Amino acid sequence: MSDSFYPNQFDCIVVGAGHAGSEAAYISAKGGLKTLLITMNLDTIGQMSCNPAIGGIAKGHMVREVDALGGLMGKVIDATGIQFKMLNTSKGPSVWAPRAQADKKEYQLKVKHTLEATKNLSIRQDTVEDLIIEGNQLKGLVTGRGFTFYTNHAILTTGTFLSSIVHIGTYQKENGRIGEPTTKGLSKSLGSHHFNLGRLKTGTPARVHKLSINFQGLELQPGDDIPPAFSYSTKEITRRQIPCHITYTNDQTHKFINENLHLSPMYSGQIQSTGPRYCPSIEDKVVRFAQRDRHQIFIEPEGYETNEIYLNGVSTSLPEEIQWKFLRTIKGLEQVELMRPGYAIEYDYVDPRELKPTLETHKIKGLFHAGQINGTTGYEEAAAQGLVAAYNVIRSHRKQEPMIFQRSESYIGVLIDDLVYKGVEDPYRMFTSRAEYRLLLRQDNADQRLMKYAYEMGLVDKEMFEATLDKYKIIDSIKTTIQKSSMKPSDELSKVLEEKGIENYKFGTNVANFLKRPEIKIQDIEMFLPELKTLSLADKAVIEMEIKYEGYLKREMDSVDLRSRYIQTPIPDDFSYEQVKGLKTEALTKLNKHKPINLEKASQISGVDPTDIDLLLFYLASKTTAKQTV
Repeated sequence: MSDSFYPNQFDCIVVGAGHAGSEAAYISAKGGLKTLLITMNLDTIGQMSCNPAIGGIAKGHMVREVDALGGLMGKVIDATGIQFKMLNTSKGPSVWAPRAQADKKEYQLKVKHTLEATKNLSIRQDTVEDLIIEGNQLKGLVTGRGFTFYTNHAILTTGTFLSSIVHIGTYQKENGRIGEPTTKGLSKSLGSHHFNLGRLKTGTPARVHKLSINFQGLELQPGDDIPPAFSYSTKEITRRQIPCHITYTNDQTHKFINENLHLSPMYSGQIQSTGPRYCPSIEDKVVRFAQRDRHQIFIEPEGYETNEIYLNGVSTSLPEEIQWKFLRTIKGLEQVELMRPGYAIEYDYVDPRELKPTLETHKIKGLFHAGQINGTTGYEEAAAQGLVAAYNVIRSHRKQEPMIFQRSESYIGVLIDDLVYKGVEDPYRMFTSRAEYRLLLRQDNADQRLMKYAYEMGLVDKEMFEATLDKYKIIDSIKTTIQKSSMKPSDELSKVLEEKGIENYKFGTNVANFLKRPEIKIQDIEMFLPELKTLSLADKAVIEMEIKYEGYLKREMDSVDLRSRYIQTPIPDDFSYEQVKGLKTEALTKLNKHKPINLEKASQISGVDPTDIDLLLFYLASKTTAKQTV
């Protein structure tokens, strides 16, 4: 087919318009590149395929990082959320995380509208079936309708659509999402270029009708009184919030599922691929955690203008009638009506160890992969990868050095590092436990850590960046004042001491030491520093955290420095890992098997976690120091 009448030369082509593709296309075009976004269906750009929510533990951190780097996701959820919460506030600040329920359709339309309005971005409905390669250089793509588009840079963000199959009991259909077609040509093309493809499985729960749920007696889960925003550009969230609810499975539910396990594709042998370890189906929960007498279910609305409800916690691929019956054993769901069944989906992915830390493939210059094609799961992980790939496409066009994010500066760095060096055995999901420096990588300081890169790339404007610099100058100034200010008796202080139950308080200490007491909050010291009252709650929280956890922060910064100095320290081939106290059994086994030549290589072994590396690091550092002393 002749395609000379159609613009067919682009600086960057993004394939797929889910969360990875939307972010990649937005950043690429915003960076000045003539960009083409090709997607199977324009009506599903930015669609939430599974849960109608953004953020959560570690995931919320990544959304803040994407926003600080000039990305899209944080702005969209702030504009379309229907419930906002800061999770884990009863725990330490390193694991605080914003999360928001979205109006699912409104979110998707906001992404679509934003991309359509983005300068330098063209959008085309089609599929991509083949790659055009000359030598080891990407030259273009061939679509399902026979068009050829030429480019030296493409980002594949194919989601779950590569040779995918949907399973509901014995029902099987070649779908990328239920009711949507799959694509096979691109899998064949990648295989022909000797990429290492594998199969993974993910799943989703049933959607049910709100009016068929009895909410009486269910646990109410309201949003926060002051909704926490994701984007640093959002001044305030004023949208009406909708409550969620919680219910639980029970012995009857578990008994019924166990009796019908043979009908689940995961247990009948129909599905052979590996599912997500940390988001298992209800069948897996019942089998793997047989000692549990109940499992939590979050009842989550999908929007203002729909009665569709997402049942978070009961992902399943059991036959539809079995889903109907086991759900009706659960409190509040006794008369529930299914609108869409839960299902499992198998799909192709490419081993992420085929990638450089830039997300460019080793085999083909100019070809990048982002999202579930790399074996990850989750909207936030996908968006982060789409952004990283687009950053590096832009830098390639500008003849700049690649952008490689470090583990010590971002969760995005942890994510990419884990993928390209350790690979995946099951769909990868981010957790705070994967990061060595959780206090340094808090959700509240992503702008301080990362916005400088976006500003240097022209992806954040000067006004925004300077406002961020000014914010942290003020924060640092007030921290210094707190550390230098002395405690002075007053009626206001006496009232605080009485309310907190603090007796026989001895003066002579400074305000910072007073704030470090666990029962004292930053609002309790405003009597000493009136300027605190002018700060936002978020900025006050930063000051309070950095003073209270000053010693821990210093320890993490010292650890970053120590690791940078010792990461290349050789490990003798006959080194006995058993002498390093505290190493996990899996780490011991893997280290003895692989015999890494240094700490950097050790950290890249799957099953060797950050805590294992820290133990090994301190052991080797102490031995090196002892030798130098002698």
